[in-house]
Amino acid sequence: MLEIATGAQISKRDLYAQYPNKHAILADCIRDKAAAMRRPLAEVALPQSRADLVALLAAIGASIMRGVCTLGVLTVYRLAIAEAVHVPELARALDTEGREANHRLFCELLARAQEAGLMGAGDPAVLTGRFFAMLWGDLLVRLLMGVREMPGDAEIEARARAAAEGLPIIARTEAGRLTLR
Repeated sequence: MLEIATGAQISKRDLYAQYPNKHAILADCIRDKAAAMRRPLAEVALPQSRADLVALLAAIGASIMRGVCTLGVLTVYRLAIAEAVHVPELARALDTEGREANHRLFCELLARAQEAGLMGAGDPAVLTGRFFAMLWGDLLVRLLMGVREMPGDAEIEARARAAAEGLPIIARTEAGRLTLR
């Protein structure tokens, strides 16, 4: 706490008035970073075509991957996992403010796309789970274990595009009929 107070150029007493311990500071940092990462998802407008929807979903997936695939975010994940038994509020903050919040907003977007006739039937929550499973595969686990390099832009774009194209999005045939893709 002394190092944090010194770095923030405040007294230790003032720091303790705001936060009871370093874990509370980290939980607050997690909330702030997660909110910043999901802001683009919360402000998205629904596109008018299937192609635009696929592009939007791919862009969202790529943005999320770029936000998570940084040394700082992966370090916080590792810390939250390592301390989960002793400081469960860190893991809860990361899960609730990060993963769950992203999934909830993505699910709402898919529900809006279904209402607009751009997506096929299916539970948006299940489709959201499929999207993120296709997006990440085992990449996040391997990154957390440090057994592989960070993905480059080409890999991130390819994963995001494949995840978006893997959803049941409605396409119009030449005869004007609707089909699932």
